[in-house]
Amino acid sequence: MGGQVDIQTRRKKQQALMVQMVERKVRSRAQQLYEKRGQTEGQELQDWFQAESEVLEKSILGPLYRRVKTSQNEESQPSEVVG
Repeated sequence: MGGQVDIQTRRKKQQALMVQMVERKVRSRAQQLYEKRGQTEGQELQDWFQAESEVLEKSILGPLYRRVKTSQNEESQPSEVVG
């Protein structure tokens, strides 16, 4: 059983590293878009989404990134409080 936990832990660490790698590329591209627009404020989210779309379109890690980010979002959603 310990081996299974080690494999799962290793897989999660690998996925986290891949997500970080993709996010660095997205951040870099978003910065390029910001600078290309003349560094005008107020469009950070648009720059991020455009950069994310461009990077994921070109990356073989796109499906993994989307799956990991989706599962992270689902885990962070507050559960309903019944009472």
